Amino acid sequence: MSGYSYEHMFAFSPPRPPLPPELLAAVRPVSLAKSRTLPLGDPWRALVPGTALRRGSTVVVEAPVGLGGLSLALSLLSEASTQGHWAAVVGVDDPGVVAMVELGVDLRRVLFVPRPRGAWAESAADLLDGVDLVLVRPPSRAGHGAARRLMDRVRERGTVLIALSDPRAPWPLPADLSFRVTQAEWVASSRLDARYLTVRVSGRGEAIRGGEHVVVVPNRRGRAEAR
Repeated sequence: MSGYSYEHMFAFSPPRPPLPPELLAAVRPVSLAKSRTLPLGDPWRALVPGTALRRGSTVVVEAPVGLGGLSLALSLLSEASTQGHWAAVVGVDDPGVVAMVELGVDLRRVLFVPRPRGAWAESAADLLDGVDLVLVRPPSRAGHGAARRLMDRVRERGTVLIALSDPRAPWPLPADLSFRVTQAEWVASSRLDARYLTVRVSGRGEAIRGGEHVVVVPNRRGRAEAR
């Protein structure tokens, strides 16, 4: 099809009209009134207060490039997606859909906006009425104002924001929950078998009692698990 690109399949082109009511009804089957949290799979449920993600919260995953931050962030979506919740992945040019499936993410419940460029915050905000979780990776250091507006909108809509950042360009505001990857080590035989991540968990309230943990992302089956 002439003029039809991969990006056009997923990304919104400006101007972005509001999502129609029938689409919102289709992609948001789980009512906010049913639960104030979203489920987490292993090993994260054992590391997070309340064993779940609180609606309206912001979660930051910080890792140097190549140390598994994206895999960690995507694994946070897996249990929610398999239980019928919708998610969006914004600003990740090549999320690795095979790896996502191996992590347990239900791709039928994920919307992709791979190249929003400078409009990453606006693109994420546009999706908040239709999804339960939004994973966003800014293309550069996130501005304080854009981050604040997006976090306020997430809190208002009862969604969960997962912001993927790099220590050289950290998320500019305190998060409710943070996962910081401090070390990554691959275990190999004739192939890459598993990657061990050292992750520091911290945050506000009960999450402040987090600590440092070693998890496997991915293991031999492509899943996340406790060491």
